[in-house]
Amino acid sequence: MGQPANINPRIIEALYVEGLMLSDEVRDRFDISKRAPGDSEDITRVAISCEALRTTTRMMHAVAWLLNQRAYLRGEVSEFQIRRHGRIADNLPLHEPARLALLDAEMRDLVLATERFYARLVRLDGRWRAAEPEGMAISRLRERLARAVG
Repeated sequence: MGQPANINPRIIEALYVEGLMLSDEVRDRFDISKRAPGDSEDITRVAISCEALRTTTRMMHAVAWLLNQRAYLRGEVSEFQIRRHGRIADNLPLHEPARLALLDAEMRDLVLATERFYARLVRLDGRWRAAEPEGMAISRLRERLARAVG
């Protein structure tokens, strides 16, 4: 199994640890049970809930992608499987500026940090997918030759 130059176990492990730390911070910061019932206005509570859902979803996707990469690098899934089913979603919605403005500075910073982290994973996945493995190119060439001859 050839390993692409831009994804290796050290990089994935470091990103995985960073992703888990960010996920814990998101869980802690957006924990509704820590808020008093009349803690903020309705519009602010709605903004917090919306951004919490977006941010939590983003981090769940990030950690799932990283777990898939770890499984691939450990030989638990094949390159075919990871290329076919291990793509990171590149169309998750970002924050809504009007809602983000209603959050406190720490929450805003955390939302933006998760967006930057996720964007790094999307770029990494895109570069890895763009580097087509040698075997796939050869297989396609053989298929084209077989169709032309046969």
